Parts: sequence; structure tokens; C-alpha cells
Amino acid sequence: MKKSLRLTETAIMIALGFILSMLKINDMPFGGSVTVFSMLPVIVVAYRYGTAWGLLAGFAASFLQMLMGLKNLTYATSGAAVIAIIMLDYIVAFAVMGLGGIFRGKIKDQGVSLAAGALVACVLRYICHVISGCTVWAGVSIPTNDGLLYSLAYNAAYMVPETVLTVVGAYFAGKAFTLSSEQVKRVPLDTGSARNLVAAIPAVISVVISFVFIFGMVQTEEGFDITAITQGDIFDWLPVIISPVVGIATAVIIKMVAFKDKKAA
Repeated sequence: MKKSLRLTETAIMIALGFILSMLKINDMPFGGSVTVFSMLPVIVVAYRYGTAWGLLAGFAASFLQMLMGLKNLTYATSGAAVIAIIMLDYIVAFAVMGLGGIFRGKIKDQGVSLAAGALVACVLRYICHVISGCTVWAGVSIPTNDGLLYSLAYNAAYMVPETVLTVVGAYFAGKAFTLSSEQVKRVPLDTGSARNLVAAIPAVISVVISFVFIFGMVQTEEGFDITAITQGDIFDWLPVIISPVVGIATAVIIKMVAFKDKKAA
């Protein structure tokens, strides 16, 4: 019975992650997008049932993502390139979500533990895409010259905001639910966690907005051109700079007000 419940829960979470991957905040021209917590469901499965089961769930999720991106395989220049794309951009890149629970039992705070695992998963996924970009895609959608730098920048354009959203979502999921127990239960956020959530919202939104502006700066009539980022003037950079400053300042003010209220109580 427990195994059936685990299979059912995992299947539902994989399906949820797949649906969330279609809710895109920003879609890159040569693959990659900023989604609404699409990595989080499998990361939660990994946290609840362990790394081995999590890797299996991530492996299953990778096939769904690959089906969505089958057209990318048509750009491969050889059979070896097809295999590399499948492994680096899909199977390995999404299987690493199964590492989301590696800090369970090592970090006492469940929210911090889940967030740390999510961060590791996101960083490893980013590395997979970077390697794929500067090798398989070099000369196809990424220039051969300075391919590594270009791949680092291109993949960061969507993976940085994706990572921020995933890590923050993981933290509050760990705070709001009893993920370590057999039966998941809703836990009312304590005052401190609730204040952190309110403070985190403007900061997270500002980071995403900044990267959307940067993405717009490197979009030219010919397509994505990372070198275009050096051609803008100060006025082009103002929204990129102002957005995180306002977001972080708002978060700090909220925390300061909350701290004063706490001392007054």
C-alpha cells in the first residue's frame, strides 16, 4: 500500500512539474525558460523519499521535458551530438532534481534543508546546460569563439531567476508543510517565517524583472546577441539597476519594521 501511495504521489508531482514548466515567465530563443516553480515538485519528492527515488523521479521527468523539446534534436550535427543533447540538456539536467533532499537530516531546519538541496540541483542543472552550450551547440546557436563565456551568459539569463524562484519556493514549502512525515500536513507559518515571506516577495520579483530587462537588451533583429549588452548606454541599464535596488530596499524596510514590531511586543 505504501509503495502504491509513493508511486501515485510521485506521478502526480511529476505531472505537476510538467504543467508548471508550461507556465513561462520568460522564454529564451534557443532553449531554456524561466518557469513558475517547475523544478520544485520533483525536488520535494526527493526530499520526502530519498536521493535514489528522487533521481528516478527526475529521470522520468526528463523524458517529458525531452518530448517537449524534440525539435532541438534536429539541429544536432551528428549522432554523437544527439546523444550529448539528450544527456546534458535533458536526462542529466533534470535528473539532478533528485538531489533536492541531500541535506535532509543534515540541516535541522526543514525549510533551509530543502532550499539548500534545491540550490545544489539548480547549480548542477546550470552546469549541464553550460557544458552542452559550449560544446554541442557551439557553431550552431552559440558562436564558436568565446563559446564558454557565451554559454555561461546565455544559460544564466534564465537559470539565475529560475534558481531564485526555486530556492525561495523550496524554503517556504519546507516551512509550510510537514514533508518529512508520511502524511503531508499544512503547518501555519510562524511569525518569523511569515515576515520572511512578505520580505522575500519584492526581492524575488525584482531579480526576475532585472533579468527580463537584460534579456530584452541582448535581443536584436538577428536574434540573441550577448555582445549587444556592451552597446547600451546608462539609460538602458537604469531599469536593470533600479529594479533590484527597489526590491531589496523594500525587503529590508519590511524586515526593519517587523523587527521593531517584535521589540515593541
